[in-house]
Amino acid sequence: MVALLWVGAAGAQDLPRPLTDDDFNPFDMEQAAVGHQLFYDPILSGNQNISCAHCHHPDFGTSDGLSLGIGEGGQGLGPDRTPGIGADRILKRIPRNSPGLWNLGAKEIHTVFHDGRLSVSDVYGNGFNSPAQEWLPEGLNSLLAAQALFPLTSQFEMAGNVAENEVTGAVHDRIDKGWPILAKRVRTDPRYGPAIVAAFDEVETTKDITITQVANALAAFMAIEWRSIDSPFDHYLAGDTNALSPAQLDGMTLFYGKARCSTCHAGPLMSDQKFHALGLPPFGPGRTRQWDPFVRDVGRMGESNRIEDAYRFRTPMLRNVALTAPYGHNGAFPDLESVIRHHLNPQASLDSWSPEMAALPEVPWLQKTDFIVWEDDYELERQRKKNDIVPVQLTELEVQNLIAFLHSLTGISVGSLKFGVPRRFVP
Repeated sequence: MVALLWVGAAGAQDLPRPLTDDDFNPFDMEQAAVGHQLFYDPILSGNQNISCAHCHHPDFGTSDGLSLGIGEGGQGLGPDRTPGIGADRILKRIPRNSPGLWNLGAKEIHTVFHDGRLSVSDVYGNGFNSPAQEWLPEGLNSLLAAQALFPLTSQFEMAGNVAENEVTGAVHDRIDKGWPILAKRVRTDPRYGPAIVAAFDEVETTKDITITQVANALAAFMAIEWRSIDSPFDHYLAGDTNALSPAQLDGMTLFYGKARCSTCHAGPLMSDQKFHALGLPPFGPGRTRQWDPFVRDVGRMGESNRIEDAYRFRTPMLRNVALTAPYGHNGAFPDLESVIRHHLNPQASLDSWSPEMAALPEVPWLQKTDFIVWEDDYELERQRKKNDIVPVQLTELEVQNLIAFLHSLTGISVGSLKFGVPRRFVP
């Protein structure tokens, strides 16, 4: 408690308790081994041309290094990914930034996705409030397992365009109808069928395999592979007063005090799991609602239908944040300094932002619409007025110390993964 008292004496808020293994849901290693192979395998995509790892790769901090991703139909990996050619080329950028996958197996997490469209709830009698509503499969063992299902049904992420394959055709009919097709692929594959029978007690033969085992295996892999609780900050919280440099200590004091970061990035996971409007510069296709007459992204309001939720997005967790650039729900800021400065003064940041700051691979047939929202003065004004951030003034040294503290959130073992990238993975 010496460290906590020292920070309190400096005028900062109380620090969170350290994360431990007890903060995480238990997952099975044998199931995780199956999920590991599935995560890097395009077998789960409609056209079998993209895997989960194409948008969530450890080389890019479990994200993709892009502001808005290149999904189904693209080629390559990370910032070098291209939008494809001919009839297979992409028709749309992924509307939002690909989030990192660190610590998603934590028990405390109750809401995921930028707009919170998946959460723990009994509203549909299956344990979750989700886009699948009452059609979500039974037997999912965690929120993370439920989350793993939805990229598989997304047209521009993994399912493919309507009429291209039977998966996306089925999903177009109803969201749950594509999952049995994918499950059949998996259970009839000689690599996966027997492995799932061996890993899951409820499965006696390959004929018993459903999408539930696929989702639970993916969840087990992600939860085990990307648990991160050994950063210098974590060691400091556990009592090692020498774990942080003087600059990082100063940054920590700012984070939990003057800079007000912990107002939202609170608790052991460094997120209040709530929604806040930051006034980020808009661009891309947006995640439009059914009746939106123009390109925009209203964030949480798209799920809650409450006007007060307009342009609010979920607070991200911050472990390994230095590895997951660019930042923001649409990846508007390329580095920690620029996104910190935006939080300090959103209006000034918005005025100085330029499209060149966005990491968008060139897609000639989409360029006319990439920034079309900037031609809508009324929409820009609505977004500019919705801002939950109180401006804060920091000196240049304080900004740099805050950056140093965020680097102290990087886990020491992030380069020593339990599973790693399979040799057979093709970018």
